[in-house]
Amino acid sequence: MPEPSGAVLRRVAVIVPEGAKPLDVGIPAQVFTTRGSMPYEVRVCGAEPGLVAGGDGLSYHVAHGLEALEWADIVFIPGSRSPGSEDPPSAVVDALVAAHARGARLAAISTGAFALAATGLLDGRRATTHWHYTRALARRHPRVRVDENVLFVDEGSVLTSAGAASGIDLCLHILRSDLGVAASNHAARRLVAAPYRSGGQAQYVPRSVPEPIGERFAATREWALHRLGEPLTLEALARHAAVSPRTFSRRFVEDTGYTPMQWVMRARIDLARELLERSELGVEQIAADVGLGTGANLRLHFQRILDTTPTEYRRTFTLGS
Repeated sequence: MPEPSGAVLRRVAVIVPEGAKPLDVGIPAQVFTTRGSMPYEVRVCGAEPGLVAGGDGLSYHVAHGLEALEWADIVFIPGSRSPGSEDPPSAVVDALVAAHARGARLAAISTGAFALAATGLLDGRRATTHWHYTRALARRHPRVRVDENVLFVDEGSVLTSAGAASGIDLCLHILRSDLGVAASNHAARRLVAAPYRSGGQAQYVPRSVPEPIGERFAATREWALHRLGEPLTLEALARHAAVSPRTFSRRFVEDTGYTPMQWVMRARIDLARELLERSELGVEQIAADVGLGTGANLRLHFQRILDTTPTEYRRTFTLGS
């Protein structure tokens, strides 16, 4: 069971490189700010304490050096202005490798993937970065399996994300894994961010779709989220979006990385997760409330998507914070 509210469960270090992008530094620092509902402690560090020249005309005064990586459970590596021009200092690479060997997770935001790749820890693994730099990352680190079509990649102990905005998605994904869907949704509301965009969603999809179609699809997703307990079919979703089912399916996959009914199923499982975390409702009632009908059906899809059971999942999280 998680520790009581107010305890520091996990320690987060954000290591600021020379030329660091402001959003890349600020996102994890803000998302994981310690408070009752976000039980993390954050330290911002550099290769050594003091002033670090950043990008976009900003500089950072960091209180900690590389000793923060010895302390951290999660290390965030922000992107910088000139990714791939040279590897990080050897002391930084060594500290990252040592932190990983000790069991810390390493998470790169945007072009921070270049620094993470320099450690060799991405060799043979999937990774992503800002779409503009994916080919450069693949050229510089050919042993990394670069995926240019996703928002983030979770390889367990090493994680990477695309541009700065997808750094929020990555942070929310980590929160969901650590503390559950309710805590992640709470953080998303505080940030005025989408509660969940899957890592498989395309980060950049060139298309000639008129903008109003995209707006209608967003409205349809929101409409569906408020009706998960009701029958939702492809035809009903397409009708709400005012397009044919075939067009809706094709465009929906481009927008989200999922077919419409895959997305509906995952939305139902997410709602079930939140009810398991925050209520004392039984599995049968939750299954009915989220549109899955029976507890057996909920258990089937829970196991398929999350590789656990509703009962085991509920044991993992305390009720409400």
